[in-house]
Amino acid sequence: MNPVWKTFLDSRGARFVDGRFEDFGNAPAELAAAAAGTVLAPLARFGLIRASGEEAAHFLHRLLTNDVDHLPAERAERCGLCSPKGRLLADFLLWREGQDYLLQLSADIQPAVLKRLGMYVLRSKVKLADASEDTVLLGLAGPQAEAALDAVDLDVPAEVLGASPFPGGVLLRLEAGHFQIAACVDAASRLWASLASRASPVGTAAWRWLEIAAGVPHISAATQKEFVPQMVNLELTGGVSFTKGCYPGQEVVARTRYLGKVKRRAYRARLDGDCPSPGTDLYSADLPDQSCGKVIEAVPSPAGGCELLASMLMASAQGGAVRVGNAQGPLLEFLPLPYPLE
Repeated sequence: MNPVWKTFLDSRGARFVDGRFEDFGNAPAELAAAAAGTVLAPLARFGLIRASGEEAAHFLHRLLTNDVDHLPAERAERCGLCSPKGRLLADFLLWREGQDYLLQLSADIQPAVLKRLGMYVLRSKVKLADASEDTVLLGLAGPQAEAALDAVDLDVPAEVLGASPFPGGVLLRLEAGHFQIAACVDAASRLWASLASRASPVGTAAWRWLEIAAGVPHISAATQKEFVPQMVNLELTGGVSFTKGCYPGQEVVARTRYLGKVKRRAYRARLDGDCPSPGTDLYSADLPDQSCGKVIEAVPSPAGGCELLASMLMASAQGGAVRVGNAQGPLLEFLPLPYPLE
């Protein structure tokens, strides 16, 4: 995290644990605010990679699951980086900044992914760099989010994953009522001062809960190489192009689609008790002695207990009795996703 931005958040009452931003001192109240109102969050759980140079677009196009060559300046996109076996090494939110491209991913895997992408550069006219301290990420969500952005004179994108640049940054519409601002520290500080009077500041857990409710999972160190894109619904959220041509793992991803072999999907659920760690195995009544899936992400729920996204066999989910950790573990209560699993 940029040290100037860290100092700014600290002056606003932010709580840090081992140098990592957590919340503003009352995580349960912040979760309740995220469920009921409009909230503003520092998105400190993410890191950034910048790709620049005249061949940056084509370089990324050849490696990622989505079409980067034809990404217009006013659009963002979701995409992934796969192993040769088609397993996700990272998921990204990607957008343009002038001639550069910014890739947003979980901060815990950013250094390793940056190094891996660097292995493909060879003679390409592209430069990759850690941009995590150059750009501040803010999340804004809730029923009054759009009105708050209008009040600070930002041009609000009309479409999901639309991008609107402004001096010092860019505004992205993530979902219907969810927005992200990527800006330099000075612009982010000014916007925070204005938006915080119109939205409740919240921490990492509250924003993660909003993403889980939106059905948007993220790959972390604990879940790298566990899932092909369809297992985390990446193509259902627009993160896979099936017409763009080759990339690492493309044959596996395409075969899963065209041969009708999508047997696992990501589901949203809740359970009573503490949150399981990412990568925790799931067990079902039809497969009590072997794992039927894994937890992708889990956070405390505003309603109590825990909400999570988990990838599992569709047959097990349809059976309805899926437990966490072992065959006698806590029972999942399935919750609706905002999109169909088709």
